[in-house]
Amino acid sequence: MSITDKERKQFGAIGEEYVARHLKDKGYTIVERNYHSRYGEIDIIACDGKYIVFVEVKTRHQNPMYPPAMAVTPAKQKKIIKTAVMYVIKTGNKLQPRFDVAEVILKKDSNNILNFNYYASAFIQEGSYAPF
Repeated sequence: MSITDKERKQFGAIGEEYVARHLKDKGYTIVERNYHSRYGEIDIIACDGKYIVFVEVKTRHQNPMYPPAMAVTPAKQKKIIKTAVMYVIKTGNKLQPRFDVAEVILKKDSNNILNFNYYASAFIQEGSYAPF
């Protein structure tokens, strides 16, 4: 069964909203949602006073073929890091950056949350993107 782009965006938004609420409940301030640069998009940017956290949210329906976090490939990580660098340059933010990944699993044929995993410091920036 193939889903349309509209459906993909709708259930992606459900996952992002769930993760944003989770972060707020943990004391984070949501700074940006769906931040775009020419390199890509960051789903959620949050801070807790110590870190500026760039969160990639992966939402899938029940029983995905592989864990959603695996979709955050090295190429995707590079795009997120470049976008984070653009954000830091634009805003002048001085907090320590952190790159997190959240997995939201929806029940089959519904938009109800079945499972949630959150990986803090899921990946790090290396090489030429070290203005942090």
